[in-house]
Amino acid sequence: MSAGIISTISSDCKRCYSCIRECPAKAIKVINGQATIMQERCISCGHCIKVCSQHAKYVYSYANIVLDWLMWEEGREKIAMIAPSFAASFPDNYSKLPAALKKLGFDRVCEVSFGADLLSPKYVELIFNSRTYPVISSTCPAINHYIQKYFNELTPNLAPVVSPMIALSRYLRQESEDSFIVFIGPCTAKKDEFLEPEVANEIDAVLSFNELKGLFRSAQVDLNDCEDSQFDPPHANLGKAFPLSGGLLKAADLPGDILDREIIVAEGKSKCVELIEEIAKNNISAKFVDMLFCEGCISGPAIDSNLNYYSRREKVIEFIDRDMKKLDKKVWRSNIYNARDLDLTREFSLESKRRAVPDEETITEILKSFKREDPENQLNCMACGYVSCREFAIAIGKGLGEFQMCLPHLLEELEQANEDLKTTQDQLHSAEKLASIGQLAAGVAHEINNPLGTILLYSGLLKRMAEKELPESEMKDDLELITLEATRCKNIVANLLNFARQGKLSKTVFSLSALIKDIFRKVQKSDKFESVTLEFSDQLTHPDIYADKDQLEQVLINMYVNAADAMEDSVKKRIKTTIGEEDGKVLIKIKDTGCGIPEENAPKLFTPFFTTKPQGKGTGLGLAITYGIVKMHRGEIRYESTPGEGTEFTIIMPVIEESKDKINELNKELFTYVR
Repeated sequence: MSAGIISTISSDCKRCYSCIRECPAKAIKVINGQATIMQERCISCGHCIKVCSQHAKYVYSYANIVLDWLMWEEGREKIAMIAPSFAASFPDNYSKLPAALKKLGFDRVCEVSFGADLLSPKYVELIFNSRTYPVISSTCPAINHYIQKYFNELTPNLAPVVSPMIALSRYLRQESEDSFIVFIGPCTAKKDEFLEPEVANEIDAVLSFNELKGLFRSAQVDLNDCEDSQFDPPHANLGKAFPLSGGLLKAADLPGDILDREIIVAEGKSKCVELIEEIAKNNISAKFVDMLFCEGCISGPAIDSNLNYYSRREKVIEFIDRDMKKLDKKVWRSNIYNARDLDLTREFSLESKRRAVPDEETITEILKSFKREDPENQLNCMACGYVSCREFAIAIGKGLGEFQMCLPHLLEELEQANEDLKTTQDQLHSAEKLASIGQLAAGVAHEINNPLGTILLYSGLLKRMAEKELPESEMKDDLELITLEATRCKNIVANLLNFARQGKLSKTVFSLSALIKDIFRKVQKSDKFESVTLEFSDQLTHPDIYADKDQLEQVLINMYVNAADAMEDSVKKRIKTTIGEEDGKVLIKIKDTGCGIPEENAPKLFTPFFTTKPQGKGTGLGLAITYGIVKMHRGEIRYESTPGEGTEFTIIMPVIEESKDKINELNKELFTYVR
């Protein structure tokens, strides 16, 4: 079979996946956002064309080739063969079609219906004398392709006879072997059929009805200006009913009991696929199955008509009734008899494209990858083009799909991406704000430091003088207060400088567990922690880390002091510290039983100088400094809080692998030195 009969126009494809849903062969895959047809799997049925609202499917056209032959080819008879559904595509002036085609350049215009008449006796013989049942009609090339590619075990069931198109062509070539023959019809699969090796060189080109209309426009042939005319012989009989439901069997004139008990007629993609699956399971006992992938050829993808199914059917019946009255039955029988020795047989090749179904473990892993492993999470929305999430996962396992085809998954990823973007934007905004505040704080701190030093110096001198000369005076208490407040200001300035500094980290290898225990011993000496219970859980598998010990100690002390302040009015005062690891990162969790953090304070939590403590008890720099140190370690700090119950801060330090590598390096250096 040929490749590339139908393809996607990438610029017009809008990722609606309608074609994937409609394709019976699942021959369409989304690649780089475009619905791409896998040509080796395509059966050219054209259903993707019918459902594509964006007209993003292109069908290979022979129109220009045919036009060139009609204009320039000399010495060869040019014959047009018209499919019997033409009355549905040209409903207003179908009787003028033969004349219009001759005006276009054809010498003869014949009905493919006569080919169906030639085949009727062959099908009757197969129904009664076949070696393999059920016999499947081989008139629809899309059905033939589907069976050959996906149910090739049923290939022997295909009736070993040609289609009406090939039958008429063989008949005509008996009279004019060197003729130029063009088939014109509503079917895209015919463009594939005439190139098959088994029937090669029988037809010279295939046009669709819409391509024919394009040729009429190019050659300025107006059907309304043409006269009513008849088709050229051989004229058809009941084969005219071929495009209608069961039309092939009507032409065979089978007995009623055979039609009722031994024959199944199926039309439409879904019914045909279901019937083929049942035949493959040996669930069908009928002798003959007549199938068309479209709902009759009057519903072909290239029928090019605005009429609905029933109106198209009426037009074809109208043509049959009108034309049958003019048929000379004796001439028709004579033509059929003269073709008695015509070879109308053919073979079908085996070319399976079916891919193995992945195992359950693979399917489960694929479902997990887009969070659909649980049945209750499987939406089965068919947005991807498959009937269920499981079928979609199987398609991915077969290499026929990709995760981007799942619309809910894309929306979830988009939502997560928006959340991540918002978080990143907030972090960037915070970082910019902190950087600006840091520059301002550094400048202010340097300017204030010198006057503060002078105040402390002279207040100290005055205090000593007062103690010697005025021992009973209250002035020394006032001077003591000046010294204390100036010292407090100096500490604030030191914190400002610490917050604003852009210094490098001084990393060393140390035990995080030992550091936390040492901090516990220090803070427990403070009155602030007198009634606070400190709990510690070490879940690290590798105790040593590589970080700036002094700065990490400052971070932890800030966290413990804040937790103690938050529990000032709590009945139960407890701080629990847990250290562990997850995804190659160290997690330090500090949970208190304090007052919690109100939701309205969340955006300002790490902002310098923001504090909820009473005036004089806090500078609002502790968490800002903590945030800066953690970020310098390429870490993160998060929190969860319930007002009235407490807060848990989580410090994430991405240093496990780095620590192990550095520790191994240091141990190696130590071993080399000792040796």
